[in-house]
Amino acid sequence: MAETGLSLIVVTLNEADIIDETLGRLQGLRHAGSELIIVDGGSQDDTLTRVTPLASRVIQSPPGRARQMNAGADAARGNHLVFLHADTQLPPHADRLVMNALSRDHRWGRFDIRLQGRHPMLGVIAFAMNHRSRLTGIASGDQTLFMTREAFDTAGGFPDQPLMEDIEMSRRLKRLSTPACLREKVTSSGRRWDRDGAWTTIRLMWRLRFRYWRGESPETLAREYRHVR
Repeated sequence: MAETGLSLIVVTLNEADIIDETLGRLQGLRHAGSELIIVDGGSQDDTLTRVTPLASRVIQSPPGRARQMNAGADAARGNHLVFLHADTQLPPHADRLVMNALSRDHRWGRFDIRLQGRHPMLGVIAFAMNHRSRLTGIASGDQTLFMTREAFDTAGGFPDQPLMEDIEMSRRLKRLSTPACLREKVTSSGRRWDRDGAWTTIRLMWRLRFRYWRGESPETLAREYRHVR
């Protein structure tokens, strides 16, 4: 039975190098009453040992971001759900921001994003992500999706697909309401752009998104994504 409150759902897979910082910053929200659920997809490193004392609950799931997020939502007791990447930090008072946004006309939403890393283009990339999201009403998982339990259930949860699950979920949620596009920023790692190069990553993601929009299967796109990386 869901309770009134906020459930933070963090999916992990071999995140021992970064998870201490992420969960350490969430302890204030946890002590204020938010539920913190870790859903691990079969880590082979020290992730489980590190997260156990810092979470309200740790559960295990078959790997896959969509499957793990759905497993976390199934286990959550709150009626407001926040899906947070393991390398992302929430802004101050995130619980209040989410609850206020979902108490109005919006049944779901996301934050603006700030990318942290070495590449000089990260500020431009983050600006473009935020602007595009406002124009289209489509959110990236990097921007930390949040929603009411009712909206999650009505949308049928995240689609069980290996790529673009955040895009598809946004499409489903748009049928229920416009998103709350909060200007407060989550801070996320720019390691993908640092590692693979900004323009290479931008071209890859736009190519995959266009082909997904044209109807190509997520499984085919995921294979190409893994191959290129």
